[in-house]
Amino acid sequence: MSIDSTSSLKRFNLERATNFMRQFRDPDSRELKKLSANQFMEVWSHYDKDGNGYIEGTELDGFLKEFVSSANFVDISPDAVSDEMLVELKACFMEAYDDNQDGKIDIRELAQLLPMEENFLLLFRFDNPLESSVEFMKIWREYDTDGSGYIEADELKNFLRDLLKEAKKINDVSEDKLIEYTDTMLQVFDSNKDGRLQLSEMAKLLPVKENFLCRQVFKGATKLTKDDIERVFSLYDRDNNGSIENEELRGFLKDLLELVKKDYDAQDLLEFEETILQGVEYSSEGKISRKQLTMILLALAKHNQEEEVVTP
Repeated sequence: MSIDSTSSLKRFNLERATNFMRQFRDPDSRELKKLSANQFMEVWSHYDKDGNGYIEGTELDGFLKEFVSSANFVDISPDAVSDEMLVELKACFMEAYDDNQDGKIDIRELAQLLPMEENFLLLFRFDNPLESSVEFMKIWREYDTDGSGYIEADELKNFLRDLLKEAKKINDVSEDKLIEYTDTMLQVFDSNKDGRLQLSEMAKLLPVKENFLCRQVFKGATKLTKDDIERVFSLYDRDNNGSIENEELRGFLKDLLELVKKDYDAQDLLEFEETILQGVEYSSEGKISRKQLTMILLALAKHNQEEEVVTP
């Protein structure tokens, strides 16, 4: 290898080390190139360093600095972006892309920013967040076809195929592309790397608009009113039959479980269901009433209030 080649290689490696985003820009126009599914996964994994499903805090600062400085024709260090400039940049960026206004970027929000293969982008743009975890549990049951409590690769591929088909109203995605997208989704969302998606991992791929139980009213700050109870009951009693059952009950319990456990699977949900329902005189009918829901929510509010007192 010549001295010039060695120098160029060192310069290229340094460039990649100091600014990850430069490799994805056209060297002449500095426009972002269209990213493949695998390249998008590379970007996501590089900046979501703790693998928690969000680009936030110092991760977000690093991404913004590199994203902006990579657009320069001259290779400048991301540190050239001053703290004052970063504050202004972040405010503008979050206003434009932080759709749910939670102060961090999730994978769907990043997908709005980076140009990608059309079909892969549709996987993130297709559906608005689900209204509630009841819909999530219905989808889970539909695609966990073998009832294993996990979404395996072939089940995930069927889910993605249906998503794309619904989004485009046509079936023009090749089997090879579907396999590539499935592999990429597993790399992004399969946190424990066991080759399948558990409940908490699938929940990141298919997010719910809001976990209603995270609202301040359930954290012991105020007394629960009859209207509070009724709003929660109607949120989960989707068929309006006067009881919460089947996927309605599992959706409610999933939201409840998320308050105490970050990573959970179907077995965790089943054990949680047994524990919670034993405390509210649960019958064998597989449903809960308004009275039983009230008992659970009051216990939740009391527990949160006690935690606030204990926490210094």
